[in-house]
Amino acid sequence: MGPFTERTPRVVAARRLHRRRERDSSGLFLAEGPQAVREAVAAGAVREVFASVPFPDATPVTEGAIAALAETVNPQGVVAVCEQRTVALADVLDPAPRLVAVLAEIRDPGNAGTVLRTADAAGAGAVVFAGDAVDPYNGKCVRASAGSVFHVDLVRDGDPAAVVGALRSAGLQVLAASGYGDTDLDAFADAGGLAAPTAWLFGSEAHGLPDALLAAADARVRVPLHGRAESLNLAAAAAVCLYASARALR
Repeated sequence: MGPFTERTPRVVAARRLHRRRERDSSGLFLAEGPQAVREAVAAGAVREVFASVPFPDATPVTEGAIAALAETVNPQGVVAVCEQRTVALADVLDPAPRLVAVLAEIRDPGNAGTVLRTADAAGAGAVVFAGDAVDPYNGKCVRASAGSVFHVDLVRDGDPAAVVGALRSAGLQVLAASGYGDTDLDAFADAGGLAAPTAWLFGSEAHGLPDALLAAADARVRVPLHGRAESLNLAAAAAVCLYASARALR
């Protein structure tokens, strides 16, 4: 029997995972490219690997099948069907990690995946997608995470205010990252403010954090701008904040 094509039923079924409704109902998603698939294999999250290039334990498929499964213009020949590993917030907080990133109402999958990757690199124990946020298993988010979607505990919770309450009850201070924050990150860090276990709240690039979440935070912190740039984008600001915490918590 030759390699599977884009019309083979297993390939057709996997293609449906491009749609969020299918991902939500099945609990599955697609990871694309050798590096992401290797991370998925290491995490024990893989159901099946399709490959048009040599790859261990893969189901051989045609290049046309890979093109149908992949979302990138120049696919790398390997796509895996993976199991979602979302965890409940209560389980993440027992015991509570010392660093958590909360993505509140963030809709852009590239930004969300980049923040997820940064949170992983900075040693965060969990990333919470709160409110009407992008699906962390969206293809672009998975690719932007560069494998970190398989490393960090992922939480999805529709109620950001309840998330803040649970984090605080678990002993974490809650800091809102805001370009209009009344507290300067450098001054806050110099005063020892980042030495405590911390949950950072990050809002969407377009709208920032909702007023209710800004008010609910223990402090509203801005990254200082020493040059003439008007602002930092979300992913850059998140990196500065998370690494400042990582350094203080070491």
